[in-house]
Amino acid sequence: MRDLSATQTVNLPHGHALATAKSNKIGLLTMMSICIGLVIVQGAMISGLQGVGLGGTTFLFAMLAALLISQCNAMSFAELSLMFPQEGTLATYTQKAIGHFPAIVAVFAGYVVVASLAIPVEMFLVDAMVGELLPGVFPEKVIPLAILIVLSITNLVGADVFAKVQNVLAFILVSALIILGLVAITGLDEPHGVISGTQVSWGFDGVTDGSFIGLIALAMWLFVGAEYICPMIKDVKKPQTNIPRAMQLSLFAIFAIFATFIYGASLYLSTETLLGSPIPYLDYSNAVFGKAGLFIATIMGLAATCSTINTILAALPRMLHGMAQDKQAFPVLKATNRFNTPWVGIIMMALLACVPFLAFDIDSLIVLVIAATTSYLLAYIIAHVDVIVLRMRMPKHQRPYKAPFYPLPQIVGISAMVYVALNNSPSPEMTQTVYSIAGGMLGVICLIAALWVKFYMKRDLFAADMD
Repeated sequence: MRDLSATQTVNLPHGHALATAKSNKIGLLTMMSICIGLVIVQGAMISGLQGVGLGGTTFLFAMLAALLISQCNAMSFAELSLMFPQEGTLATYTQKAIGHFPAIVAVFAGYVVVASLAIPVEMFLVDAMVGELLPGVFPEKVIPLAILIVLSITNLVGADVFAKVQNVLAFILVSALIILGLVAITGLDEPHGVISGTQVSWGFDGVTDGSFIGLIALAMWLFVGAEYICPMIKDVKKPQTNIPRAMQLSLFAIFAIFATFIYGASLYLSTETLLGSPIPYLDYSNAVFGKAGLFIATIMGLAATCSTINTILAALPRMLHGMAQDKQAFPVLKATNRFNTPWVGIIMMALLACVPFLAFDIDSLIVLVIAATTSYLLAYIIAHVDVIVLRMRMPKHQRPYKAPFYPLPQIVGISAMVYVALNNSPSPEMTQTVYSIAGGMLGVICLIAALWVKFYMKRDLFAADMD
């Protein structure tokens, strides 16, 4: 999946030249591997298997609805990123539309905090899989920490090295998921047997009565994150066409991969196993490949985690670097090394992931991640609002890509994100806990952001920066 071409200068609005003198540009396939590698995480694999256990055909239609909503999200991010092709991404767009305060809140609440909690969960799952595969061989938590250190180093030495690593990881991950799904569907390795327990329903009752709508919130977690390509806009080839194309094609590919993956699972596992197992893709792999299943599942888990960490360490530090240039974050985050990578941001994100990994257990972290993802949804809402506001305030600004059918995608996106946020709790018993934690996190971030904008930046909280 290597797709690096020679550097070229690309002219975008307001005279931005996105060229790096002696480096390679990232091509479309690499951009897609970034999108796919960030979206397909172990949590999404588990959500997909739980979803098919809950609904079968009903969940598949919920996935179709989630795909449509995610395409709306991608349209807004594509338009914004090409209007203002800078590393600050959502912060840059938002400061132009509705001010610095919501810009800072959107990035820190929607991305930094979520990533700092989500990475450790992935690391815990990898640690559990390695412990199953090689019991007693490695001390607890050593392998995930080693992965984090190695990927931090590869990101420190430049975007071209990051791209090569990401291509390999995405290829392994996608190949493993597709092979598992296809082998399961065809029954090549282990013939389809009689399922002990309740079989997945592939009837259309849940579609015709509209109950699939209740599963859209779960299905959305199979598609969020494609916009992580936007902070790398200065490192990509032909951003005017490749930024929107990479997100849109990746989302279609993700749908096809997950549809194959979950349908195969329904042929081997009961709904009780799909819903009750802590790592259902391990049960799935064991059912399809027998004794080799644990090895296959570990490869999938490792590839998913490495791909996620690799992408976050590439994208988020660039967001923070752009924000620091606009005085929205600590000035030290502007620092770059001789490879022109934001080294302070990379190290900071790695350390932020280490703290909860070493301080908490996975059960505590999962509740925190579920709560934090509510802020992630807020970031999507803000992006759609940005598009609407900027269409009104800056109608003549050059837009290399314009979201089609405006404002329908933005209205659909905002409505859907509100719905998912209201249904983000996995169970009624957790609802109060999840929203209390989410409210507390968002409250702290809002307070810090308000003080920063008012006293450090000396700006009004909601004054748009039209420069």
